[in-house]
Amino acid sequence: MSYVYLESDNIISSLGFTTNENIDKLSKAEGGITLLDDKELFTERFPVSMINRNTLLKRIENTNLSDEYTLLEKIIILSVKDALKNSAADISSEKTAIVLSTTKGNIDLLDKSISDKYPKDRVLLWSLAETIAKYFNNPNKPVVVSNACISGVMAINIGADLINTEQYNNAVIIGADIVSKFVVSGFQSFKSVSQEPCKPFDSERVGLTLGEACGTLILTNKPSDNNCNIVYAGGATANDANHISGPSRTGEGSFIAINKAIKESGINAGEIDYISAHGTATPYNDEMESIAISRVEMESVPVNSLKGYWGHTLGAAGLIETIAMAHTMRNNILFKTLGYSTHGVSKNINVITETGNSEVKNALKMASGFGGCNAALILKKLDK
Repeated sequence: MSYVYLESDNIISSLGFTTNENIDKLSKAEGGITLLDDKELFTERFPVSMINRNTLLKRIENTNLSDEYTLLEKIIILSVKDALKNSAADISSEKTAIVLSTTKGNIDLLDKSISDKYPKDRVLLWSLAETIAKYFNNPNKPVVVSNACISGVMAINIGADLINTEQYNNAVIIGADIVSKFVVSGFQSFKSVSQEPCKPFDSERVGLTLGEACGTLILTNKPSDNNCNIVYAGGATANDANHISGPSRTGEGSFIAINKAIKESGINAGEIDYISAHGTATPYNDEMESIAISRVEMESVPVNSLKGYWGHTLGAAGLIETIAMAHTMRNNILFKTLGYSTHGVSKNINVITETGNSEVKNALKMASGFGGCNAALILKKLDK
């Protein structure tokens, strides 16, 4: 039987510049959300999860990346290079696809003091993707996925489909977004940003915390390492068409996406050992997810949200959270839901309160976003 393997990965976030650094912080329940006082982003101090700029600049200098690349492009290049170290995939091959997940791309180029340094089309998502493909000498037209906050999960689903249909042997999936004035003001206008670090599924939750990150996940039909035993089992998307920003009160779209992912995976719902929720800590999202989990009869399955560590990293969220889910499976460790204290959703879902060991063979990743979009994917651990 043929599989799509998760061969290699990288996470750059407030918790570090490698996946190992990030997983180590998760295992110690150390979050990267801090209070930031930056009038260029917002008029008041607000909690946010930011990549360490001093360390980032040093790493950029060491890589000799020229100023022809934007800040986001430099972060992406660093992430992809690190992921490629542990992969046999040739990113310059015509059999390797590049799939980019981002919601805003080079949105900081709306600032004229920055935009004058780059071609005008660089703010467009296709231009960002082609710049990355050109840097790595990839001959194929890159795929751009920008579907609100399900983009990361959707990009993995698409990458896996490209391999399953034998169009490519490998897929380099990239998810990236940075915190900008445009993003902060947009979410503030929705009154969806918490004034303290977010509290997923908690009774006192009042909103999300923004974050920035980049993740790279390399999928392949033939891993170079015999110990590579985490595979993509199935995935799906669905739209509940409920509201431009509010999720379905019945969890319909998420319910449909989960059921379709389960059907494609060939795994029974009762075989799921762990759920990585979207868990934004907004009142409606967390409630909707609890309803969807209940409707697929998984209330007893351990579930967490990692937004309390990284914040909501938009186009990177689904990707870095899936990478963390894969490492949960490899290490049989469940991370606590940072910020969660008192149960605050109507369904009695099994929110993880303490980090600990547990066997995880099959896991479900959930994602939801504006416009009623929902996505799900399932990873499976093969016996070595």
